[in-house]
Amino acid sequence: MGFAAFFLIGWTGLLVPSLIRQVQGTFGQTDSGMGLAYLLASVLYVTGTMAVGVLARHVPRRAVLGAGPCLMAAGLVVAAAAPGWTVFLAGYALAGLGSGIVDAGVNALFMDLYPGRAAMLNRLHLFFALGALAAPLAVGTAVGSGLPWPWLLLLTAAVAAPVGIALGSQPMPPAHPVEPEADDASSGATSPEGWAGSRGRVGLGRAPLLLLAIAIGCYVATELGVSSWLVRYLEPAPLEVATLALSLFWASLGLGRLVSSFVVDRMGAVRFATVWAAGCGVAIVAAIVVPWLPAAIALFAVAGFAAGPVYPMIMAIGGSLYPGRASMVSSTLASAAIVGSIVYPPLMGVVSETAGLWWSMLGAGLFVIGGAAAIWSAAAIARRRGRPMPA
Repeated sequence: MGFAAFFLIGWTGLLVPSLIRQVQGTFGQTDSGMGLAYLLASVLYVTGTMAVGVLARHVPRRAVLGAGPCLMAAGLVVAAAAPGWTVFLAGYALAGLGSGIVDAGVNALFMDLYPGRAAMLNRLHLFFALGALAAPLAVGTAVGSGLPWPWLLLLTAAVAAPVGIALGSQPMPPAHPVEPEADDASSGATSPEGWAGSRGRVGLGRAPLLLLAIAIGCYVATELGVSSWLVRYLEPAPLEVATLALSLFWASLGLGRLVSSFVVDRMGAVRFATVWAAGCGVAIVAAIVVPWLPAAIALFAVAGFAAGPVYPMIMAIGGSLYPGRASMVSSTLASAAIVGSIVYPPLMGVVSETAGLWWSMLGAGLFVIGGAAAIWSAAAIARRRGRPMPA
């Protein structure tokens, strides 16, 4: 059910961005108004991811994970039936809360079930990409055929509720929020377990984790920035073409995760993540510079392919640095990721109305390049403190 839940949050995350033209038209909103919608959904999303780490100490894991899709379903129903913009914002934000719970909760579950296996996290996140790929294609086809856009939200809610019920009834291993103890201070400098215990007993203040948090925040700022605004950026093109471009971005992203799941365990995790993140940024910059629409769409697809393994690889690196702290690492990094979505994708709407959406897309490319530098720096600090990572 973890794969199904990630498909669901990928699908749901791209529904409103794919419907941006219809939502703006229905409620008479500008780009700044849509930026506000993205901001509120992101704030509730990060609330959900942070709640997972806290609730792991007090609530059975399956109860937390089951609640996520059910909250998504409730929010989508409210948004679909909204009589005005304020009610739509409330529903969209509630769906974001449920998505955040699913994101951090299922990541932590897989980190506990498959310790040290980055390939499994890549496969999990492949289903997120498949959901994100399917949503724009469905929107372009359904809206083009005359289906009212709120029905897409209602149909998604009808699927989300059963997924939540199924997750809530599945047997699951308990979360382990209590960190392992190191034998002594010196062992923390020499062994992975000790380093994560006595010397790694810190949350966001720990430099490698902080840098990984910055890296994942930069990556998500880019991923969601492109996802949220690509259809709008390609507004001169017909809706079917713009949504196809967004689907190609996510299809390539999913392909990148699939390919990397077969090779990543045989390669250096840090080098792998750094090179692919930097390649994503370069492709985005090239896509907005090239003057020919088909070439730009192809370059956005290349950017998606390079982006594919970055998020799960950062999660896997964090899990390797802090063994036995899956819930803490997953919650921390997922929360940092949503900080990236809170800060930049909504800001793109403001920049669009002042300098132009082209500059917003340029910033998206530069953010992920900065994230690549942060990954490399995190590994360098870890090596200096006695916890070497595979290059």
